[in-house]
Formats: sequence, structure tokens, C-alpha cells
Amino acid sequence: MKRGVSSSTPVPTPVPSRGRSRGMLALLALLFFGPLLLAWGIYYGSSWRPAGSTNHGQLIQPPRPLSTPVFLGKWSLVYVGPGNCDVNCRRTLYYMRQTHLGLGRQYTRTQRVFLATAPCCDRHYLTQEYPGLITVNAANPATAALLVAFPEAQRSTGIFIVDPRGNLMMHYDSRARPEGLLDDLKKLLDLSSIG
Repeated sequence: MKRGVSSSTPVPTPVPSRGRSRGMLALLALLFFGPLLLAWGIYYGSSWRPAGSTNHGQLIQPPRPLSTPVFLGKWSLVYVGPGNCDVNCRRTLYYMRQTHLGLGRQYTRTQRVFLATAPCCDRHYLTQEYPGLITVNAANPATAALLVAFPEAQRSTGIFIVDPRGNLMMHYDSRARPEGLLDDLKKLLDLSSIG
């Protein structure tokens, strides 16, 4: 026998049994598909639904169609208030303007509308402080019917959102956290392909 050469016989590697490999495959499939099947069964097979929502504003159910071309084509932030534009009105218009500016590149998909419930205000002030604000005199008999769609109890402290198809769909309390309206509007714009 030559030096350095070993004469050992090769050790055979164990071959897994067919039943054991099928069991391992079934376990892996159960670990992957089990949670999916459980979630599907709970969601569709029972009356339980997740309770939470992420919007800060209040949805108006069902949405109310508005019969005016002012709201068509763009998402609209709407304030309904007295024509003399008191302190509350000015604060809400400021809030709307800042939200509108906070949209960044989505800015062009939205507009701001002031529905004045009485003969309107200082046009010079509105033009100077709120450029681009659309003012509609809702005291005019031709547009007075438009006010019926806006809940009266929520007008004085509310900002309404109207979709590009002219549907009044959300109310937001202007006294609430300012970032809430911006968050809601960004989500709507990100999820929507209209407007």
C-alpha cells in the first residue's frame, strides 16, 4: 500500500423517506396558506368587519349631488358662511388656503369655493388675501337651492369636500386639528384618478 492514500470506503448519504418529505411540504404549505385562509374565512364567512377608519372628517352618506358646474372637474374645498365674512369665516378661509398650499404638486387638482349666504363681502380683501378663491353668492335665487345640500348645523364651523363629479361627500370641522383635513385630502387625491 502506498503512503498517503487512504483505503476507506465511501459512507452512503441517508436518503430521506418519501413520507417525511411530503409531510415537510405539507407543513410549509400550511404555514404559508393557513393565515390567508383564516383571514379570508373570518372576513367573508362572518359578519365581523374591522371597526376603525383612518379619515379625520365625517363622510356624508349618501353623497349629495350638487347641481352646479362650479364643482365639476376638480376636488373642491367649500366653506358656507355669511357674506360679511366675520372672524370665524376669515379663520376658515385661511385654514382652507393653507391646506390647499400644503398639497404640493396636487395643488392644481383642487380649488377653494366660498358660498356666501348673504350679499357678499369685501371683494378687495378676498382678492388680496385669498387669490384663486371662487366666490359664489348663494343668496342669489338662482343658486339658493344649492344651500339645501349642505347640512345647516355644520355650516358655521365646517369645510366641505366636493368630488370632481359634483358630489358633496365629506365634512370637516375647521376647529379640529389642521393636519387632519390635509391628510384626508392627500389620501383622496392619491387614491383617485379623477379630477
